[in-house]
Amino acid sequence: MSVYRIFPEKDSYIYSEIPTGNAGLDEILEIGGYPYTSGVGATSRILIQFSTEDINNAIVGKIGAYNYSASLGVYLADAYQIPVNTVIYAYPVYSNTGEWDNGTGKYGDTPINTSGVSWNVKEGGGVSSWITVNYPPGVTGSYISGKEGGGNWYTGSRGYNLESTQSNSVKSTYDINLNITQAVKLWNTSSADHIDNRGIILKLSNNLEFNTTSSIKLKYYSADTNTIYPPYLEFKWDDSVYSTGSLQVLTTSLSAINITNNKGKYTDVGTQRFRVSARPKYPTRTFSTSSIYLTNYALPSASYWGVRDENTEEMIIDFDTRFTKVSCDSNGSFFDMYMDGLQPERYYRILIKTTLDGSTVVVDNQNIFKIVRNG
Repeated sequence: MSVYRIFPEKDSYIYSEIPTGNAGLDEILEIGGYPYTSGVGATSRILIQFSTEDINNAIVGKIGAYNYSASLGVYLADAYQIPVNTVIYAYPVYSNTGEWDNGTGKYGDTPINTSGVSWNVKEGGGVSSWITVNYPPGVTGSYISGKEGGGNWYTGSRGYNLESTQSNSVKSTYDINLNITQAVKLWNTSSADHIDNRGIILKLSNNLEFNTTSSIKLKYYSADTNTIYPPYLEFKWDDSVYSTGSLQVLTTSLSAINITNNKGKYTDVGTQRFRVSARPKYPTRTFSTSSIYLTNYALPSASYWGVRDENTEEMIIDFDTRFTKVSCDSNGSFFDMYMDGLQPERYYRILIKTTLDGSTVVVDNQNIFKIVRNG
């Protein structure tokens, strides 16, 4: 029943047409395959890295012994000349000389900004080239003659498959949501299977990179965007409990369901437990010394919570039958939300999805709250 997001410590994209150029502070990240000069194709790839400390804090401090899923999310800003079917690939980055530098450049800087990672090198000033020959076991790269470079990545490590893929059709949103759980686990393990966290590289399939027949460009929002759409690493795990005690389970669709303790404003730190009241609108009459309208019921076990951005109406945390279950104890239904996994200075709306009288219903009682920056 838990969802938690962290945001990049750095991101950039590298492009073969200007092999020394850095785009570490560009508001856009780009994947593409396109003509550059007559008869010569070019390509661009994305690099995103999340703090090892943030990852460890999420796994050790929040998830603990629960099994988890880790997904990379990147929002599309614009797209050009996309083919009917496109596959996006993600791999953990390999570097034998430490981390790559974010840099301070933007695409198209004049003079060319060489302060950080580029198609040719991992560090500013032309230092530490990407490997182009004699790859270590389980590591590779991809380039064309005369455009050597473009990053190095693990395809496998000690028998693990570290390739993640997402297929898109022309009707897809092209937002990226890739399961990279195996890579995250190898970053975080202390066993012999450990690999260093150097981030993730995103690229198109080999047949679309360096093409000369169309200008395929998928532009995504970076961590430096001025929008609410930075990339994120999302952890999900199921720590839900369901014990109704003496409570009756709500069954009728003619019901009143609401959040009882929404304060309306929260800082972007810590966890908030939201309590859910549930009761029939027209309870059966009984002889009692207290009001039957005050009797709380438990939501059915197949109930889920979600969070929607109030302005864009996008589901920030969508209903998930594995990871956003509503819990229950002897006091009623509840769920926990990590406030530091939401963007500050935004308004959000809580929704509840459940099944009553055999029908699936989404309860929206305008439970809106704002996240504000701590301090």
